[in-house]
Amino acid sequence: MPIAVAGSSCAERLLLTEQRDLIPVLRAAPVRWFAHPTACPGWNVRDLLAHCSAALTRITLDQVHDFSPECNQRDVTDRQDWPISRIIDELDHGYGTAGPVISNSAGQLDVIGLGEWVHAGDIRAAWDLTPAYAAAGTDDALELLARCSAQRNTPLLIAHLPDRDLELGTWLPDQQYVADLVTDAETLIRLYTGRPIAERPFVLSGATAQDLVIYR
Repeated sequence: MPIAVAGSSCAERLLLTEQRDLIPVLRAAPVRWFAHPTACPGWNVRDLLAHCSAALTRITLDQVHDFSPECNQRDVTDRQDWPISRIIDELDHGYGTAGPVISNSAGQLDVIGLGEWVHAGDIRAAWDLTPAYAAAGTDDALELLARCSAQRNTPLLIAHLPDRDLELGTWLPDQQYVADLVTDAETLIRLYTGRPIAERPFVLSGATAQDLVIYR
């Protein structure tokens, strides 16, 4: 069982968390489940796993591309003939090896580390496993999201969660006042990552939901 060592970064701990929790679920899942659609347009669970495993391999091998939709699709296409077990093996290896590289990237790869955890949530959502985006690692994900939201120039906002207040984003030149959001952790993550929020509880002022999305 992977153990997050003392001093490891939020992103590294998130990857190790999914290695511990998600990989066994993937290995036990019926093959038909991998054809379920996900929140990522045009991708089923198998495609999404191929993207995630490819991204972590690229990080580990220092072969990072720009992660544009076109580059990501090529990675998925390159793995279209792989058995699902090989994709899961690559993901498992990536979860265990990419974390230190992300930790040493001076924040440049933080958004990828967060994205891997969010994509694990996409898989949980596709398989109706709850909570999809508030599973183990949520505290690390929120800390990472606070940093990434500032890097991605989302408006300065105070989020009032049931157990804490969280500052996200950065002051923008055309911003008149600090935005305010009252919600729960899962809805916050859904808002900032562009995931479905239908019937999710939140009250947002001073910004629109689209203003908050960090993956564009």
